Amino acid sequence: MGSMPIPSRAALIEHLVRTRIAGEVATARENNLSHYRKLSRGDRHHWFGLELAERWSEELDVLAVMVERCGVNADPDHRRGQDTIDPELTVAGLQRMAARLRKAAAGRERVLLATGHPGGLLDVHRATAAALRAAGCEIVVVPGGLGADEGRVVQFADVAVLERGATLWHTHSPEPMAAILDGLLREGRPAPDLVVADHGWAGCAGQRGVDAVGYADCNDPALFIGEAEGTVEVAVPLDDHVPDPRSYDLMTAFLLAEAGLAA
Repeated sequence: MGSMPIPSRAALIEHLVRTRIAGEVATARENNLSHYRKLSRGDRHHWFGLELAERWSEELDVLAVMVERCGVNADPDHRRGQDTIDPELTVAGLQRMAARLRKAAAGRERVLLATGHPGGLLDVHRATAAALRAAGCEIVVVPGGLGADEGRVVQFADVAVLERGATLWHTHSPEPMAAILDGLLREGRPAPDLVVADHGWAGCAGQRGVDAVGYADCNDPALFIGEAEGTVEVAVPLDDHVPDPRSYDLMTAFLLAEAGLAA
């Protein structure tokens, strides 16, 4: 990230909309509704390792929480075309996450960072790990030799990822996080105090009782439902894979400044 300037709230919102991290995002409405429907019908691929309550068995209830927490279009008859993420909700989520990071730094907590979206969010997590380490936190070292989903769980730039065939893998699966938490237990090491992640990495951690904060796209409702149920502490709404990952740098600078972790 280098010496990225810290934006004002208004400047960050303008940037989020211009880069389509929020606002009119690239994820199509039909894709969003398809995922909401699959989650409501019990498709565990879309549960991200969470055990969701029966109340989410109706697609309209899933849509309602996504309107509230992500800012998608509220009209249930809007079935195709453009959908949205409210940039105000993105910034509010970043501020809630920053408050939890500030607490972690104050307590010099053990923090694990992980991503199922290495093509988009790897550097966001890497920069967060570096700032937390500089503040005195312990960045949890993943046990060696862990496998999950026909791949290896490794750490790259202090961020846990799934690797297959020398490629960092995009995954929604909770299994890599389960492998880490089980591996720590086998080694007699404590679980993290905090997990900063996305996808099933965050969902699994929250379900296991670890404080979990993370990022989620408008077609990934599970973490927002987890936040509504109190299993996930914070879910920040954003497009989690815009074309240029450097677009997230300004957002990361804002997050770390809000957490009192800016260099």
